[in-house]
Amino acid sequence: MPETLLIATHNAHKTAEMREILGDLFSEILDLSSLPGQTPPEETGTTFTENAVIKALAASQFRPTSFILADDSGLEVDALSGAPGVYSARYAGLSATDADNRTKLLQELADTLIPARTARFRCSLALARSGMVLAQFDGTVEGHIANEMRGEGGFGYDPIFCPEGYVESFGELPGSVKHTLSHRGRALAMFRDWVGRARG
Repeated sequence: MPETLLIATHNAHKTAEMREILGDLFSEILDLSSLPGQTPPEETGTTFTENAVIKALAASQFRPTSFILADDSGLEVDALSGAPGVYSARYAGLSATDADNRTKLLQELADTLIPARTARFRCSLALARSGMVLAQFDGTVEGHIANEMRGEGGFGYDPIFCPEGYVESFGELPGSVKHTLSHRGRALAMFRDWVGRARG
């Protein structure tokens, strides 16, 4: 494995989180901001795994000799039949902010009591190089949707998601705790193991 990893995202929050978790494995972790002018691919997949593969292979075309790690993740709410799911990032519209998406979700659950607000975060990672997918990793964390936004940490739906066994939201928990519990943290732990085996 080389010492540089390219994360197939323009999401600075996601890049920062991955650097926190993987920073000791690589001397350099870049994202798509290092490839000016690259247009993100259309995420046409119906699952997180399909979209992660689409993003990994698209970035591989621009950096064919690099190892590319792509993430697709989102929130599934049982009371909403699994929504927002693969549309988590654009739940309130194509130009929606994280706050817009959280607000819409809370409005839709306004009449739903906590016991029925069960939900989970899912993360799928795809590792690619030279136009080929080398490995895939998946992580899930169960929990529930809080009644209101709580905490300033994290990003996306973190301030309204409470992981199973905790009363705090991901927005309130320290990053060091969140990384051991979160869907992305669990998927990245599998990736770390893969890197360790690959390096022997």
